[in-house]
Amino acid sequence: MSPRLAALVLFVSAACGGALFALSRPGHPAAQPAPPLPPAVTVSAPLAAEVADWQDFTGQFIAVDTVEIRARVSGYLTAIHFTDGQIVHQGDPLFTIDPRPYAIALQQANAQYQTAAAQLDLATREFARSHDLHQRSFASTEEVDQRQQQVSAAQAAVEQANAAIRAAQLDLEFSQIRAPVSGRIGAHQVSVGSLISGSAATASGLLASIVTIDPIHLDFDMNEADYLAFLRAAGRPGSARAVAVEARLADETGWARHGTLDFLDNQLDRGSGTIRARATFANADGFLTPGGFARLRLAPGGPRPALLVPDAAVATDQSRKLVMTVAADGTVVPKVVQLGPLTDGLRVIASGLAPADQVIINGLLRARPGAKVTPQPGAIARPTQS
Repeated sequence: MSPRLAALVLFVSAACGGALFALSRPGHPAAQPAPPLPPAVTVSAPLAAEVADWQDFTGQFIAVDTVEIRARVSGYLTAIHFTDGQIVHQGDPLFTIDPRPYAIALQQANAQYQTAAAQLDLATREFARSHDLHQRSFASTEEVDQRQQQVSAAQAAVEQANAAIRAAQLDLEFSQIRAPVSGRIGAHQVSVGSLISGSAATASGLLASIVTIDPIHLDFDMNEADYLAFLRAAGRPGSARAVAVEARLADETGWARHGTLDFLDNQLDRGSGTIRARATFANADGFLTPGGFARLRLAPGGPRPALLVPDAAVATDQSRKLVMTVAADGTVVPKVVQLGPLTDGLRVIASGLAPADQVIINGLLRARPGAKVTPQPGAIARPTQS
């Protein structure tokens, strides 16, 4: 290395060492990292909506009418006019009992009427002749009275014959058993060729049964607390009229079936402390079946304004329920609230929250009371009703 190049290397080394010494001296300003931003959370004002205070129950469907089909006349069963389980309409033929004996009895009654009518005609003519002879003093008063009595007896015989005709007509009509109501018929309990024993005065063996299906009742029990809450909210003690009811079956998620509460019993059961209630639902398609169970709910007081937040936005501090809000300066402010029911996936806030409060609806784990956060605007949406 040449002397000149060596001198240049020593100069550069000295200069670098001096610079490093100067940077390492106490009191020299050094570059500082930027402070981290507060954690981000999503906030929204509580959702203002009309909500109802629902009461939930479990009920069982009951047919409005259940009719047992029994014979009113005796005879051999000659025909069955329905298929087990089908829908029948009022007046449809169901069973036929051999009508021939009753047709013969009707003919006999008609013949008896004709005989009685002929006797009445003869008695009337004889009475007229006797009365005419009595006027001319050729017949005694006793004879006239006898003829009058014969006319009265003949008139009674005619009335008796008329009654026998009507009875025979009824028996002949009863040999054709028709549906007294519209509904779904069950399985037949007798077979063609069976001897049916029946009478208009006594109940005979069961032939089949019919249950009405449209409309249909849904029976359920209220405990005393629910009953009192219902009366106070409905504002009509002892009345169940015009209270809307919603129901769903075991495999349904939405409250798509709508009915009306139309009956409350007149006393609480002393043993169970419950009262029987009944709602009525339309069932035009016959899908609802008597004996089936359903969940139902009713809101006797009707909708009222309320504030709603997601149920996940509610925190628990020992026995208190809290909702975290964000102040204008980004500080997390907890608020103690009173909770209402859960409706459509959102929690009703009964008290403790203002409509303008900014509630943390996402990022709750990153928020600490009194700490700063970075609020980002969000929105609380109510799920679409199914």
